[in-house]
Amino acid sequence: MTNELIELATKVGRALEGKRLTLATAESCTGGGVSQAITEIAGSTGWFECGFVTYSNASKTEMLQVPDALIAQFGSVSEEVAAAMAEGALANSTADIAISTTGIAGPSGAVPGKPVGTVCFGWSRGDTTHTERLVFSGDRAAVREQTVAYALRGLLRFIE
Repeated sequence: MTNELIELATKVGRALEGKRLTLATAESCTGGGVSQAITEIAGSTGWFECGFVTYSNASKTEMLQVPDALIAQFGSVSEEVAAAMAEGALANSTADIAISTTGIAGPSGAVPGKPVGTVCFGWSRGDTTHTERLVFSGDRAAVREQTVAYALRGLLRFIE
């Protein structure tokens, strides 16, 4: 775990604590990396509710109620699915705010219009969901680390 990720997770924890919010994660390409960064922080039990690692499409549907039709229409790596994942994490937990990640970490998995490094993010709270799509460079580990860092930075912006 890099110092940058620990610093970001610490800031997220302070922000959540300050607003008395709890967090849930819904992760695919990061495989629990966001949750790991969050739980590195002592006291995270006060603001981290739970994490869903939904790597397969079936698990996205079963655990987060992401509609099969949405995955079929847009693909699992899409802003639409990222939004549904974040909203599903809220609906299936007692958390106040949720973050999701879904992407292609590589080295394989690229499809037309979605190169290796493509990642979609979702942040959801109440009736508001925000999504973004980015393309990161580097190997699998680099893409995953950049994804976790960006997810945490986005969460800070979304909280405030």
